[in-house]
Amino acid sequence: MEKFLKLLRISIYITAGVTLLNLLFFLNEPLTWPVFLEYLGICFLFSFVLTLVNAYYYDGVSIRYDWATQPKARLWVGALGSVILSIIAFGLVRMFLSMVLYGNSFSSFLENEESFSYVFAIIITVLISLFLHAFHFYKALQENKVKEQKIIAGTASAKFDALKNQLDPHFLFNSLNVLTSLIEEDPDQAQKFTTSLSKVYRYVLEQKNKDLVSVDEELQFAKTYVKLLKMRFEDSIILDIPEKASDPEAKIVPLSLQLLLENAVKHNIVNSAKPLHIRIYEENGHLKVTNNLQEKQVVKKSSGVGLQNIQQRYELLSTRKMKIQKTATDFTVQLPMLTQKISVVETQEDFIEDKRYQKAKERVENIKGFYGNLIAYCIVIPCLAFLNYKTTSFPWIIFPVVGWGFGLLTHGMEAFGYHPIWGKRWEERKLRELMERDDF
Repeated sequence: MEKFLKLLRISIYITAGVTLLNLLFFLNEPLTWPVFLEYLGICFLFSFVLTLVNAYYYDGVSIRYDWATQPKARLWVGALGSVILSIIAFGLVRMFLSMVLYGNSFSSFLENEESFSYVFAIIITVLISLFLHAFHFYKALQENKVKEQKIIAGTASAKFDALKNQLDPHFLFNSLNVLTSLIEEDPDQAQKFTTSLSKVYRYVLEQKNKDLVSVDEELQFAKTYVKLLKMRFEDSIILDIPEKASDPEAKIVPLSLQLLLENAVKHNIVNSAKPLHIRIYEENGHLKVTNNLQEKQVVKKSSGVGLQNIQQRYELLSTRKMKIQKTATDFTVQLPMLTQKISVVETQEDFIEDKRYQKAKERVENIKGFYGNLIAYCIVIPCLAFLNYKTTSFPWIIFPVVGWGFGLLTHGMEAFGYHPIWGKRWEERKLRELMERDDF
């Protein structure tokens, strides 16, 4: 309903502008109220239909083609489709007016049609498209800014969960137990275990400030981590893993493979009678991790934090999502391999910049509202003045000029932070003054 009212408001603005142009340049006959209302109604019908068609077509195209990933396709499909649909809609409205309002036959309608008339539809389409593209571009820009802020706000929490899952007390306890037993039974194996464990910790520390790492790095780390698992479970774990990724630039979220390997060991039976087969491979731009499903009969209820952690980090970094597939025999997780890295630097400067952005955004919203009000004033008031001049000698136009003008002036002072008594930016100066006081 809100969208419909917005489109209705846009149609009224266009109607006012087009009607004013008709009155000033194309109307040669004496103006009467019936003639004026007829012009107004016809202009509104055309404006409303064309606005509705273009707006909903714009939304449909935006679902199919994304500005961020398919800008050229989005532009051409949107522009050409908008023009074609506008011409069709314009022709249908003209046919409706000719046959329903004026009682002409269909053949008579076709005989009187001229191609020049459709230039009007093109002009209206351009006006509507310019407004819609400007509005949605601004909206997309704001959404991207919000997404960046979500990354800044959510990455710390996501990384904390990731590290907690990688190095939780249960993992450390098992690793130290294995190390203790290996020192007594096989010192050489204990030394290898210690070396692998140190590599695991070092990798975790190296990747803690990164949002994406190369697939090759994760594959090498997964091999190191599986060495630790095999020292615990010996030959009960069978890993099939590629040496390198097909695309050296491909990236995934860090520590995701370790999470999935630990998850597989945690929830499945792992012994010599029932070995756990884990396969890591590429398919259709995804890195897949598959294991045979042999779930433990007695296991504490999973919190699901590990998989949620990976999923949430992907949602913050990309539109591509992680997929989970579970069958009677296998459990598979698909990790999208990305080609662009989003860098997040969580510093005090970023926090200050975020605050400045939020303040600037509020200011821009106020200024944008003021300019919209000003444009409406500049379109409607001349139209009313011309109507006043043509219909009556009483200057009733002075009332909307003064009343609306005063409201516009107030709106402008509020948008630009000007107070008639205390001057410009008085609110900011007062806030700064209070913040600098010791007793505040």
